[in-house]
Amino acid sequence: MEKLDRQLVALLAADGRMSYTDLGKATGLSTSAVHQRVRRLEERGVIKGYQAVIDPAKVGLALTAYISLSPLDPAAPDDIPERLKGLPEIESCHSVAGDFNYVTKVRVGTPLDLENLLARIRAVAHVQTRTTIVLSTAWEGRPVLGGKIAESS
Repeated sequence: MEKLDRQLVALLAADGRMSYTDLGKATGLSTSAVHQRVRRLEERGVIKGYQAVIDPAKVGLALTAYISLSPLDPAAPDDIPERLKGLPEIESCHSVAGDFNYVTKVRVGTPLDLENLLARIRAVAHVQTRTTIVLSTAWEGRPVLGGKIAESS
């Protein structure tokens, strides 16, 4: 990826609503050149999309937890992520190394909601779980890749 493309990706990672004009000013490109480059980055799948960042607590999802999952039957097909896709409380699902096969990040409103979600996860995915409840969040969602992409050449 060219240096200018890396700069555009870094800028958009920090502010996905940055205008083509502002992107052009930051990179020294014309607005039309920025538009073409961003469109190519989208077409190549480098930029996968744009989204609003919502405060979970303000929409009734104050409780965040990490749930580690391991199949009850190790010989069963590894289709846990597919089985979990229908549960909207699950924000992310990661395959991991260690004692468990997957770690999910979930957001719910109350401890009772978490208890109900755990029961649904166990029933749908046929897994054992270990849950870690988040007490507070110092920060999250920062564009970690933003600085690294801009620095590399």
